[in-house]
Amino acid sequence: MIESHAPAPPGTVPPPPRTGPGPARLPVRPATGRFLVLTGVFVCAACGLVYELELVALASYLMGDSVTQASVVLSVMVFAMGIGSLLAKRLRCRAAAGFGAVEALLALVGGCSAMALYAVFAWTGDWGGAWAGGSSHLLVAFSLAIGLLIGAEVPLLMELIQRVRRQDAGGAVADLFAADYVGALAGGLAFPFLLLPLLGQLSATLITGTVNALAGGALVLGVFRHDLTRRDRRLLVAANLLVLALLAAAAVLVDDFERSARHAMYGRDVRVVLHTEVQDVVLTGGTDGRRLGLYLDGRLRVSGSDEGRYHEALVHPAMNGSRARVLVLGGGDGLAVREVLRHRGVRHVDVVEPDSQLVRLARTDPALSALNGHAYRDPRVRVVAADAFGWLRRAPLHAYDVVVCDLPDPRETSSTKLYSQEFYGLAREVLAGGGRLAVHAGPVAARPRAFWTVDATVRAAGLRTVPYVVGSRDVARGRDTVGGRDTAGGSRGAHDWGYVLASRARPRLGTGPYLRTGAHFGTGALRACVRAAERTRLEGLPPSTLVHPRYAG
Repeated sequence: MIESHAPAPPGTVPPPPRTGPGPARLPVRPATGRFLVLTGVFVCAACGLVYELELVALASYLMGDSVTQASVVLSVMVFAMGIGSLLAKRLRCRAAAGFGAVEALLALVGGCSAMALYAVFAWTGDWGGAWAGGSSHLLVAFSLAIGLLIGAEVPLLMELIQRVRRQDAGGAVADLFAADYVGALAGGLAFPFLLLPLLGQLSATLITGTVNALAGGALVLGVFRHDLTRRDRRLLVAANLLVLALLAAAAVLVDDFERSARHAMYGRDVRVVLHTEVQDVVLTGGTDGRRLGLYLDGRLRVSGSDEGRYHEALVHPAMNGSRARVLVLGGGDGLAVREVLRHRGVRHVDVVEPDSQLVRLARTDPALSALNGHAYRDPRVRVVAADAFGWLRRAPLHAYDVVVCDLPDPRETSSTKLYSQEFYGLAREVLAGGGRLAVHAGPVAARPRAFWTVDATVRAAGLRTVPYVVGSRDVARGRDTVGGRDTAGGSRGAHDWGYVLASRARPRLGTGPYLRTGAHFGTGALRACVRAAERTRLEGLPPSTLVHPRYAG
């Protein structure tokens, strides 16, 4: 056919020049091809969001402070997506090959991200302190890399949609982003409700990477294979087979890897590992003379060598007075309950602990139940599996003589509401006349501002306070190790525990002559601990509230 180059008749508008390649040679009808492209967009978007959520979840478990982790991951990733979109403009002339390469690389990087982070955390001992260690740097690196690759998908997919069937830019954008957002919804719901509970963090990410590689490879090699040179096809097949082989090998070895990483983190004495609905629970030692250790979400909470000092200091000062009815918030390990039951006159103890499996472990594990004095066998003890904040809102007024808050560190985002003015206001309402409230408030030397914020918050709830600080026995022995609890929220340098004793009237100092057995923490020691805390006092701190938490940073 010979094209005519005659000028257009007067008054007619010449057609716009064509840019880019023409329609693709598809092995299917255009409508089917368009459906397959949008399906690929859906799957890739779902996988991309799973990678994001996995980085946030794993970083929160390993480093604490989920607000900081989510902010860093999401902000870095969104920034990188913009850069990735700009860089992908250079690949639009070879959109099919470019998209295939991007998806293979994204499947490998995203699928292995959780294992890499966990490995660095386990074998380097980096706990994310002050964002200075290897895990935090690696988190930013993976967020940046995954964001760049996700951002590169959009312009390439836009070009592929137009290659199937030319349409106006607005319609193509609407189709692309509709499939993308629905896929993100599917990935966002699948991660917490399906992948995480059924597969765990590491396997879930590896499976997601496998799905990502299969979807990207099938779309390019199946629908757009005529857009590829023979060399491109061979390279993409080889790359995808290599990625799938690596992900499959990692999936086969994931249990051995997790076991080795667990030994690197907790030592060779790991006896119990539980993945509960609330947290990860690891129990080490406790047999053959080895020191018992209880880890919750990777943080040492109980050490058999020094936990008695922590729990005596938390419980005994609050028991100096009427103590027939006691409420323990948290403390599912039963160790605070053990100290409560050592006092004469205790008739009833309610324990409000959200993790029922931790309570079951404290009941049934021989070493842990022996350490807590088989407290849960006592008929005076009743356990309620509930969130402490929600339970207090429904609790009877003036029902307890003593309330003991044996809760995680206030800087952990999940615990911030349990250190708020609203929470202490609820606790105040359940206290009987003359009742006392005891609060574990984190380390004093390492974070005095957080400690004195707890004191200010309790006072803002209408209670008078006596703050005090107790050094761990290991520090007294000159050893730089964690004592009974890692109150630094993951830092292995916590050397003391801070507490706040509160009541409507100024609390009477003392531990009382009511103990059934002797204790190392007495009235004289308490007065010295109060003086030690006063030397660190920070004045003028505002209280922490639900809408304005003040413990982060």
